[in-house]
Amino acid sequence: MITTKNYNDEIIDVYYEETNKKPKKDNKLLHYILIAFISISFGFLGGSIYSKLNPNKEIIYQNIPIVENTVTNNDDLSVQQVVLKVQDSVVQIKVESLITGFLGQTLKNEGAGSGVIISEDGYIVTNNHVIEGVSNIYVTLNNNKEYKATLVGADVKTDLAVIKIEGNDFVSASIGDSSSAIVGDTAIVIGNPLGEFGGTVTTGIISALNRDIIIDNQAMNLLQTNAEVNPGNSGGGLFNSKGELIGIINAKILANNVEGIGFAIPSNDVSIIVEQIINDGYVSDRATLGIYTTDIGLNNKGFEPGLYITEVIKDSGAYKAGLKAYDRIIKFNDIEINSYPELSKELKKFKPNDVVSITVIRDKKELTVDVTLTKVIIE
Repeated sequence: MITTKNYNDEIIDVYYEETNKKPKKDNKLLHYILIAFISISFGFLGGSIYSKLNPNKEIIYQNIPIVENTVTNNDDLSVQQVVLKVQDSVVQIKVESLITGFLGQTLKNEGAGSGVIISEDGYIVTNNHVIEGVSNIYVTLNNNKEYKATLVGADVKTDLAVIKIEGNDFVSASIGDSSSAIVGDTAIVIGNPLGEFGGTVTTGIISALNRDIIIDNQAMNLLQTNAEVNPGNSGGGLFNSKGELIGIINAKILANNVEGIGFAIPSNDVSIIVEQIINDGYVSDRATLGIYTTDIGLNNKGFEPGLYITEVIKDSGAYKAGLKAYDRIIKFNDIEINSYPELSKELKKFKPNDVVSITVIRDKKELTVDVTLTKVIIE
């Protein structure tokens, strides 16, 4: 699984999966597998629990100063009142993937996660890693009614996806302002742990804000909570004491002597991404330099460690600025760059048509060029 630089830790996507199940009726055998974040691993696991599915993946996180605030709000609801207000907006998600076995037989992998209804006409937000690569998606509401869902769109970089069920008058969550969250605020998590216990509620506080975490080469800025997060909670809701959705649960750290470190994608980020997915099917305002890159570490003879351009897309901003393959990127707008996650973190602050400066090393000489960012096109 994904390990940190400084701890013998694992981060799990709080996702339940049953692997390589040959389709047949009334088979209730469940295998609870902890799967590496943003990846679904299909294999002949024999019901065992993997402790290191992806040992080469890494999570890096940065401590942010905690700002205390003792202001109370008279609009706060009790936990019971919040649950009554929002529980019908949180759904259970079951997914199926059909694969061909070694002998040509059809095998079925089943997984489970959570989701939150965000519109009365059935749009639901969840994590990309819950639905990525699956064949069928099923949604069960709090009243136990089941629907087959369709995928509207997904985004790997933010680990968000939107699915839809047909119908009207669904109970939808009220989306709050995650930027108003304060360390110490009440945090209420509702989800589907183990794919079996939909509507489970756990409580805690907002433990920290603006946690910069790099997972699977993607830079993420997340809320941290000590409310219990379990396998199956992926895509579930993090609510405040007003009953507003302020985050989508996506990960937790699992390690010896570590408890209560869960993470959620802030609702302000969720709103921006989800709106574009619903309208365009993908994140339509994301900017790109127009390059492919690779990270080169130590012990690579002939190359200094760093981020290298491997290909420049014709007619892109980078192409027009004169960047070339084998250029080593060292700065983005005078900010030092040593890896793709660092570049990605800075790039996401800009929009198409913005102009940025890129400094590279070419033939042992430093070169700085201005690049006009272009829009990412999904074909």
